[in-house]
Amino acid sequence: MLAQLTASSALPKALNAPHLLVLLPKGKTWPLKDKLMSVPHRELLVAVLKRRGMKVEEFADTPIAANHADGSLIVWAMLDFDKTNFVVHAQVRKAMQLLLSEQPASVTIVVQGDDAQCQQAAEAAVYAAWVNGAPLPLHKKKADQRKPLQKIALYGFADTKIFAALKAQAAGNLLCRTLTVLPPNELTPAQYRKRVKDLAKQNGWQLKEFDMKALRKMGAGAFVAVAQGSHEDDAAIVHLRYGPAKAKHTVALVGKGICFDTGGHNLKPARYMHGMHEDMNGSAVALGILLAATQQKLAVNIDCWLAIAQNHIGPKAYKQNDIVKALNGTTIEIMHTDAEGRMVLADTLTLASREKPNLLIDFATLTGSMHVALGARYSGVLGNREALLQQAVQIGQQSGERLCAFPMDDDYEPALDSKVADIKQCTLDGEADHILAARFLKRFVEHDTPWLHVDLSASRCEGGLGSVASDVTGFGVAWGLRMLQENKY
Repeated sequence: MLAQLTASSALPKALNAPHLLVLLPKGKTWPLKDKLMSVPHRELLVAVLKRRGMKVEEFADTPIAANHADGSLIVWAMLDFDKTNFVVHAQVRKAMQLLLSEQPASVTIVVQGDDAQCQQAAEAAVYAAWVNGAPLPLHKKKADQRKPLQKIALYGFADTKIFAALKAQAAGNLLCRTLTVLPPNELTPAQYRKRVKDLAKQNGWQLKEFDMKALRKMGAGAFVAVAQGSHEDDAAIVHLRYGPAKAKHTVALVGKGICFDTGGHNLKPARYMHGMHEDMNGSAVALGILLAATQQKLAVNIDCWLAIAQNHIGPKAYKQNDIVKALNGTTIEIMHTDAEGRMVLADTLTLASREKPNLLIDFATLTGSMHVALGARYSGVLGNREALLQQAVQIGQQSGERLCAFPMDDDYEPALDSKVADIKQCTLDGEADHILAARFLKRFVEHDTPWLHVDLSASRCEGGLGSVASDVTGFGVAWGLRMLQENKY
């Protein structure tokens, strides 16, 4: 459960809060010299800055925390609204964490400045409190469990309509991160499918599963090749649908849901296999967007397709030099069994595009080369429409989840030419694999459907990213939700 919010445009006469965050706009003389501005606990702030020998300009670089005489913890932060939303979100998150580290039952937020500044600060602070105040699952002794934040009191801005949408976004981000951090023995494909069924029932989503028996019969050989290595025959492509009555457009969300990735016969070394329970993050992003859109009651049809499987090693596991036939009839030469993500996505993209959505977006922790190219602070995006790519990058700036667009020109295609099949699954040299993977996936998007591929190199960032303080970031939920809200297909 996310913390309950109360909001008021005016400050109370007495502000007695055990955990208080004060957000101020950056300025040359304000807030310390302009006596017309009323800063909560101004005298204490001035004393702390004086004791530290800090100037106002330095205050803008880092939040200031101090204990009041009554024992309360107060944090002041000066926000630079001339910088990007990402920078503002990160500033607020760092300030909020100083309070949340004490595991308070409630936090009080005061925002000051002009109307636009108060709104931006309030949105960033309340969202940071929601996504970081709800603890992720831990397997520790009860005494070590974090307590959830229960109440948020906001002063200085009171438009509750805005916060309803933000709360839905926070719920989607939390769902994404909660699923992603679950250990692999608690999120097998069978267990994952059970969780998805429960979510569908709770939220009124239509659900259809294509299990291994159905996929074999359909000829979805790319997906089956990966999934057949598991001892349990529990993999499936799961289709969820949210369809409000007045919706005119349909968006398809496709997510890679590899619950654990050993690398298959091309077995990963220990340092690279550790953490591979998070290889289902793309499917969790798609689910998080679906949940947030449902709670916001967005007027858009959403088809959500989850490619849920594991990449195991065993007698039936697919091998290098195998040739398999995908659902759309394309024959694929297997070059490396650790390039399983593009295999399960191939047949899932075919199913999704055959429904002829107005827009198709897939999410996947797909390639190491994207992480090499961008690190963990951006994710990459490729697609088949230049205007869509430009919109994706722009919305990344607006949402605070930054995307970098990569080329996918036709002259990359010869690298995937095969002498024995229609296409190679990948190359063995690894050069530009994030681009070649997108070229491969493009073969399975039918009807020239407008399509974006998001390679989630920012799914995990040590120390947090933007608004989110945990290493697992939920990157893509805020961006994807805004793509739906823009409704420009």
